[in-house]
Amino acid sequence: MKPFTEEDVEFYIQNKVERRHHLVSKTVDEVQKIIQQLTAEISYRDTRFQAISNSGVHNENFRVLAPSHFLITVPLRGLTGYRERQVRHWRYYTVHGAKLLSPVRDPEELQQWLEVEQFSKSLQQWHETEVNIEGDLVPAKVLAIFRELMEKSITSCHLSSKVSILESFSSVVRVAVETPDSQVEVELVPTVEIPTCWPERARWPRCFKRWPSQEKVQCIKSFGFNLLARSNYHWQLGFSRAERMLIEGLDEDGGCRMKCFRVMRQMKEDVWCTGNKPVLTTYHLQMVLFWTCEKYPRTKDWLCFREGFLRMVQKLHKCVSQHFLKHYFVRGTNLLKYANTSDLDLVAGKLAVFLENPVLCLD
Repeated sequence: MKPFTEEDVEFYIQNKVERRHHLVSKTVDEVQKIIQQLTAEISYRDTRFQAISNSGVHNENFRVLAPSHFLITVPLRGLTGYRERQVRHWRYYTVHGAKLLSPVRDPEELQQWLEVEQFSKSLQQWHETEVNIEGDLVPAKVLAIFRELMEKSITSCHLSSKVSILESFSSVVRVAVETPDSQVEVELVPTVEIPTCWPERARWPRCFKRWPSQEKVQCIKSFGFNLLARSNYHWQLGFSRAERMLIEGLDEDGGCRMKCFRVMRQMKEDVWCTGNKPVLTTYHLQMVLFWTCEKYPRTKDWLCFREGFLRMVQKLHKCVSQHFLKHYFVRGTNLLKYANTSDLDLVAGKLAVFLENPVLCLD
């Protein structure tokens, strides 16, 4: 077996990773300009929805799941002073307000109900029946309003030739955006940003863990979390600001963690898990990065690229083989629970072949 050399790695980064970054950044800029225009129009029509900013690939409302698949969170206005709610008997109902006799399903670990009374200050519009059923803020109703506003804004902004709403089996709002180079699928998610507290379900960090430092942990928790409208009944916990803070300064000790991550992401997109909507996204790889950093917290663990990279790929292979990848902050959540098992097995096979003969795809 011929190990890849430092020259191989640098060649790969220059010719593959940097090229990808340039292309994705260009696409992000194009998409952001369009979505910023649309959300500004939506915000003008309904002030509860905030326009996203146009701040490039580092926009905290923007997540690149794959080069042609983006997730954009749209902040909601008029809900402040959040506080956790004690467990109670939850109501179930249709989106039209009719009560159901039996529960559909309980919220999973990464989900929760949300009552307007959980906020000390709230706009009167959040109390209206168009979004509220017996005190509960209903994601499906928020999404229905957002979808209707999106349809009207595409027309009024004269963007019908560039943006089209895609059909979806769930209540999420998905659009196709035409850029000069490609078509991109964008999932738009109305989001309640809660910068004031840390959710009880995110019991993090575990005791006696050396990464990240306690100072970093306190800083990360101070940025709070989000609640995303991604299903009919339940709001999904999101940690975009916390995740960004974890990545910032990741290699200030001179390590190669991000270098390993970027090469792993490129190999995933080129070889192991290709396609516009792959079973593994950049978000899954980010979770693998965090878990590997926690397991190997010492600076000396990240001085050799080859060792660090293979360690990360081995962790990825284990997760994909077992169809099990824990969320870094809410450990009871398996991020691969609903993934296609046949697709995962195919990726696991490719990872196994690579680990037997680790060679970068330099073509």
